[in-house]
Amino acid sequence: MMTRRLIQLYAGLILYGFSMALMLRANLGLDPWDVFHQGIAMRTGWSFGTVVNVVGAFVLLLWLPLRQRPGIGTISNIVVIGLAVDASLYLLPTAETLPVRAALLALGIVLSGLAGGAYIGAGLGPGPRDGLMTGFVRRSGWSIRLVRTGIELLVLAIGWLLGGTVGLGTILYAVSIGWLVQVFLPHLTIAERPPRPALDLQ
Repeated sequence: MMTRRLIQLYAGLILYGFSMALMLRANLGLDPWDVFHQGIAMRTGWSFGTVVNVVGAFVLLLWLPLRQRPGIGTISNIVVIGLAVDASLYLLPTAETLPVRAALLALGIVLSGLAGGAYIGAGLGPGPRDGLMTGFVRRSGWSIRLVRTGIELLVLAIGWLLGGTVGLGTILYAVSIGWLVQVFLPHLTIAERPPRPALDLQ
């Protein structure tokens, strides 16, 4: 069971990095966190994947006052996605025509939903950004929708001011990613194995 969880976790994280690279190559707008990542990358000269890793580690530090506990999936999220997106950007050519860019955008959004369902369904710990959201919800008593919207609007605004790409892809991602994860997650959730009944030795 654990082997399956680990395989699904890492497959999902690698696929998530690949989906991010597809949206970057489409150049039609990124999801809020990636607008933030891209803006920082443009200002620092770091690779996109390096920024993803560094921001993930910083966000994890914000878990401390929220008393969140990371899992192996949380730590793996910080390391693997950044490496996967940089490797994918190295392999993927730049898209020139609008139809190709639109296809990359659509594929990137769908694969992001599939990848999210895979690594969440593995049940080995949330990503640092998701954990930040759930931690705030638990400590504040506010709704998930309010906290998530507030965090994503904040990072989107900062990323846009830093030069990150906001566009049609940003809107499409925002309106579709929740539904996509909801579609994929039930098929990818690995149920806990029920404990074996104790032997009756009487």
